[in-house]
Amino acid sequence: MDRRRQSESRPNLSEVNVVVVDDSTASSGRLLHLHALSIDSASLPNANEQQMSRWSTLVLAYKTLGVVFGGLVTSPLYVYPSMPLKSPTKEDYLGIYSIMFWTLTLIGVVKYASIAIKADDQGEGGTFALYSLLCRHVNIGILSPKRVSSNSSLSHSTQEGTEKKSRIGIFFESSIVARRVLLFVAILGMCMLIGDGILTPAISVLSAMDGLRAPFPSVSKSWTLSTPLVGIYSIIHHYPSIFKAISPHYIFHFFRRNGKEGWLLLGGTVLCITGSEAMFADLGHFNQRSIQIAFLFTIYPSLVLTYAGQTAYLIKNPNDHDDGFYKFIPTAVYWPIFIIATSAAVVASQSLISATFSVIKQSVVLDYFPRVKVVHTSNSKEGEVYSPEVNYILMILCVAVILIFGDGKDIGNAFGVVVSLVMLITTILLTLVMIIIWKTPPVLVALYFFVFFVMEGVYVSAVCTKIYEGGWIPFAISFILAVIMFGWFYGRQRKLEYELTHKITLERLRVLLSNPGVQRVPGLCFFYTNIQDGLTPILGHYIKNMKSLHKVTIFTTLRYLLVSKVAPHERIIIKKLGLKGVYGCVIQYGYADSLNLEGDDFVSQVTNSLQMHLQGCSDGLTYDPVEIQEEIFDLEQAKQAGVVHVKGKTRFHVGKNCGWFDRIMLAFYEVMHNNCRSALPALGVPLQQRIEVGMLYEA
Repeated sequence: MDRRRQSESRPNLSEVNVVVVDDSTASSGRLLHLHALSIDSASLPNANEQQMSRWSTLVLAYKTLGVVFGGLVTSPLYVYPSMPLKSPTKEDYLGIYSIMFWTLTLIGVVKYASIAIKADDQGEGGTFALYSLLCRHVNIGILSPKRVSSNSSLSHSTQEGTEKKSRIGIFFESSIVARRVLLFVAILGMCMLIGDGILTPAISVLSAMDGLRAPFPSVSKSWTLSTPLVGIYSIIHHYPSIFKAISPHYIFHFFRRNGKEGWLLLGGTVLCITGSEAMFADLGHFNQRSIQIAFLFTIYPSLVLTYAGQTAYLIKNPNDHDDGFYKFIPTAVYWPIFIIATSAAVVASQSLISATFSVIKQSVVLDYFPRVKVVHTSNSKEGEVYSPEVNYILMILCVAVILIFGDGKDIGNAFGVVVSLVMLITTILLTLVMIIIWKTPPVLVALYFFVFFVMEGVYVSAVCTKIYEGGWIPFAISFILAVIMFGWFYGRQRKLEYELTHKITLERLRVLLSNPGVQRVPGLCFFYTNIQDGLTPILGHYIKNMKSLHKVTIFTTLRYLLVSKVAPHERIIIKKLGLKGVYGCVIQYGYADSLNLEGDDFVSQVTNSLQMHLQGCSDGLTYDPVEIQEEIFDLEQAKQAGVVHVKGKTRFHVGKNCGWFDRIMLAFYEVMHNNCRSALPALGVPLQQRIEVGMLYEA
């Protein structure tokens, strides 16, 4: 099955050899096995970036200002009000500004804009993308070791080749405990990011105003430009020498003078970097260069000037810190800035909400989260997605947080916990990527890990003191999400174990069909299966109970590829399975393909492909011409007799021998499974042609 023809058919386009991840062993399309695929560059995000003009990159960078950086540019609304300042002095404010400046510089510029943004997984970013990237290069996944025993073409084999594995990679491969801890860390990071998506709208809008009548989405980008201008005015008018605080010695003097109180204030200063994770998590919606340009040339200098202006004002008015943003705005432009700030706060929510859509989509594809509807909003960017179901859930939770914890201080404390933990988890996973995948020199890895782990660890220690003052909110959200993810993961793992243990091999199918009691009935049957190196156990259940199988049966697998569209001649892959009238069919589709099987078009495409396969003997085997003509005749007769589509519907049977843990977790899984979306896409098969075969899997 040569899949390189697609690139060969377009010689005028630049070609790129990529590894496309797909899976035909799990019923929800988890990423596992790799297939080398040469496709034209226009269908891939990385190649697309190479073709983009400088102008289009700048336009894309402009679009990121509202989507990606909305959370960052609105952070001045709530940073100073979130700090428990008591009679602050000029030296205190200089120390605080120095901390914020170096936090923005090290975490924003160095960590996210320069390092983390390069650790994408098929164009996707975020903590779970880092975990997926590690699993594709090293056999450290929890689920994958049980699934790869029958196939040696693992993802990491294509990457390693002659490369020597790192010691830490070998350690994770050999230790199930280490792999579970790593999975827990990745899930915690994902859950915290979703919590960020819930808290960002709450704290942004509450900090802007109490009652917003109508949003103005288009002015969010002007926010980005108006606040630094006000900041420059405030610097000149109140404290022109504010930039002397860039010197790190102000930080040391601040902590030496304030001690524990200064350490506790870090719970507020960390909010200056809120939304920075969106630079990485929203990577699938844009590209590296556009995000880097927007941050380095607009967002970063804007924040430096805005916080400098705020601090300059507070040095002259030290007791106005509870309303430090609006107080430092000149009276003449107060109301325009008020409207812009409030509108920007509304749009700011989009950055982390978009990131939430991305991480949910990643976890659904990896089969760590119940299936939800994912809509691809772009024909060129696979990572640009929207989930209506997740969007409504976020809305409900956000409103609930505001109603229950209306105090901005409590939500600010919760926000600080989320921000600091997500940053720390990203640092840990990114360090593993540097060691295992990038093979970064140990000195540079140690320098990176020491600087950022210590810095973010101090922030985490400070915000954790606020657990009883609202800091518990993200942990509660994360706990609920973790229970859902673990319940789904556990159920899928048990189901996979059963399917691999009871799969129907071709030899077993031959024995079943040789039974005199089993009849080959007229008709054409599309039997959907998702088991690699074998057939679904539902097939054996079907044959044993129905005592029949259609004269022509095509075992069909739907395979999702990480490309925009699959060329028509690459869409259907047919092969003989060695039994009369039994064939295998793989239907490949991209995220922008319309997969609708309604009418006779799909059946005609498959049968035509099958006829061409039989006539050309494309699998390299020699067949009797008479036998080939007989099979083609049987195919036409079966098509005229009628077409039917058979799909399995399984659930667990929890017997008396199951322990209490299995009873609870599998029951929970069944509830989620019955209420989530089907593993197969909406095929549009006519109702009169559908058959669902139910089967109980013994737990």
